[in-house]
Amino acid sequence: MISTTLFPGRYVQGPDSILRLGTELSRLGNKGFIICAPCFFEKLLPVFQNNLENFIRFNAERFNRECSDEEIDRLSLIAQTHGADIIVGIGGGKTLDTAKAVAFKLKLAVAVVPTIASTDAPCSALSVIYTPAGKFKRYLLLPKNPDLVLVDTKIIVQAPARFLISGMGDALATWFEAQSCKTKYAANMAGDTGSLTAIALAELCYTTLIEYGPLAALACQARITTPALEHVVEANTLLSGLGFESGGLAAAHGIHNGLTILSQTRPYFHGEKVAIGTLASLFLTDKPMNMINQVFSFCETVGLPTTLGQIGLSDISDAALMEVATAACAPGETIHNEPVPVTPEMVFSALKMMDAFGTNRKPRLK
Repeated sequence: MISTTLFPGRYVQGPDSILRLGTELSRLGNKGFIICAPCFFEKLLPVFQNNLENFIRFNAERFNRECSDEEIDRLSLIAQTHGADIIVGIGGGKTLDTAKAVAFKLKLAVAVVPTIASTDAPCSALSVIYTPAGKFKRYLLLPKNPDLVLVDTKIIVQAPARFLISGMGDALATWFEAQSCKTKYAANMAGDTGSLTAIALAELCYTTLIEYGPLAALACQARITTPALEHVVEANTLLSGLGFESGGLAAAHGIHNGLTILSQTRPYFHGEKVAIGTLASLFLTDKPMNMINQVFSFCETVGLPTTLGQIGLSDISDAALMEVATAACAPGETIHNEPVPVTPEMVFSALKMMDAFGTNRKPRLK
């Protein structure tokens, strides 16, 4: 049996590391095409572009907010026109996924610079493709991981803490899904089984969140970098990225994908919906009560949703929830990496149980 473990070419993290971007890019090529999230394009790019120009020539383009085939085609054409030999993504998960997809299409090196720690997208050889309206479409599996991942934690803490907390929600799923894939011998994102390294990193991701997550959330709210903040940014970005990609995905992300069919969930972040998927998966996979309580307590403490109402579904009908469950169980979905056969009826019941359990805990928290 063959296992495959996937890594980015280089991972750089710390305060003011953005000032290393030019040096790092100069190892990869001579002319960059930077795809920027709108906020970064307007406010932060001018701050360091002079430093960047000391090392590399570049052109920049504003990202149009959705990682869709249409946006990938648009940006690929512009990058070709400018003669770029490096693609750089600066922004959130969808910006970075788009940059990776453009680099794949043009067969170029790619560097990613997350400005928020809200997903594990930066390190992965994967782009999640959506429709222009924001509905999940497919996973695009890429032949290699990013050549460079650079995370400036001073930039990370300038974003609302909700982004970091959402990243914890995404990272929270990593160990549970990797465990399920290991038990079933299900394929990871490379199509092979997960290694001991992948499982160990996934577990480290979980223990790091539990120990440092609340302090990291407070640090981010205060817009300061602390050891706890650095640990959680690494967990959200590197450990979760390595753990999910090399360990595999299962129920939590399958349920997330089901939730995206409802327009009411669109205002909520990827990690917030993954957290709901993780909580529901605890009941789906019959986890012990001490584990259920620990995960719910963690979510409540850091501010992740623990009820359907907290992702816009307070009035959802049983029929609509069954549609979510059915979409989560579509052929080829990652939920089928769970060790037991999963049906829409089981997912429906798990979501209802998660909502009831989370709702029942609320009075005791006051």
